[in-house]
Amino acid sequence: MTEPEITPLRWGILGCAGIGRKAVLPAMRASALCQPLAIASRDIDRARATARDFAIPEARGSYQEILDDPRIEAVYIPLPNHLHVDWTIRALEAGKDVLCEKPLALTGAEAARVAETAERTGRRVTEAFMTRHHPQWQTALALVQEGRIGTLNAIQCLFSYANADPENVRNRADIGGGGLYDIGCYAIDSARYFFGAEPERVCALADLDPVFGTDRLTSGLMGFAGGRHASFTVATQSSLAQSLVLLGSTGRIVLDAPFNCPPDHAARLVIDPGQDLAGTGREVLTLPATDQYRAQLDAFVTALRRNSDPAPALAELRANARALEALADSLRDGAPRNLPSDQDLQGA
Repeated sequence: MTEPEITPLRWGILGCAGIGRKAVLPAMRASALCQPLAIASRDIDRARATARDFAIPEARGSYQEILDDPRIEAVYIPLPNHLHVDWTIRALEAGKDVLCEKPLALTGAEAARVAETAERTGRRVTEAFMTRHHPQWQTALALVQEGRIGTLNAIQCLFSYANADPENVRNRADIGGGGLYDIGCYAIDSARYFFGAEPERVCALADLDPVFGTDRLTSGLMGFAGGRHASFTVATQSSLAQSLVLLGSTGRIVLDAPFNCPPDHAARLVIDPGQDLAGTGREVLTLPATDQYRAQLDAFVTALRRNSDPAPALAELRANARALEALADSLRDGAPRNLPSDQDLQGA
């Protein structure tokens, strides 16, 4: 039986952030499943300019105007981290489905509030980890699951960029800036995705910027059941770099540009059987160029239109927030933290 045609989803956008302008708004324009109707900013001139640049019909001077518009079915939220939870809950309460940039929540309690609101209102909310929709991640996971590298024992992640702009939201500790919150969340998500499990114990160390007070170099370790480890280093004032290595008992997989793979780049997976350090037997899989942001939007709309179960997205939100909070807590003294269970969170 043929699936019915999917009706485009009518979107409102809260804010004119760089990630929206650089990646998500172009993806919305390219997707046949998305119909952006309006964009809002506290600076109406900025909203108008962004609307003009991306052929969005309407510009609004407040986020609430988007939520009050009955034509808009879903909102995309690329606001600074400290505003994610509040505006996500407001949008859900207004009857909108939500795609919110990561990290949506910084603590388990915040994630629980969002999940409770989504369940009560019957609306869908998804944390925008676009990487899960890229063929390089999906192919790598399939290779792991079929035993191509034996048992997956360890994951190593490096994610770094250079940004010393004092006006940039990523360099403001009071609104959720810093390396762990901005890009450490990718390391958490990648470990959970490829292990298919939740970390049981974490620890982290950081070097703080003396002016900003943000963590500019952070390294962490996550312990999973069965003696498996995921380690990461994230940095906001170092050379541009990204790598993700999946180490197995009989080989390893290296992902090419794992987090910000350009939409016109044919990503590569290197599969190394570990015969020697010269790379004997190494295989390179070249995957089709993919706009992972468009793939994310299409998946969100498809799930919504076909009424697929929203529970997995809420479970992912809770799990990512728990691990992120535990790592942030560990930064205070470098001591390990055990992660709370679902029962602990519900009883808090």
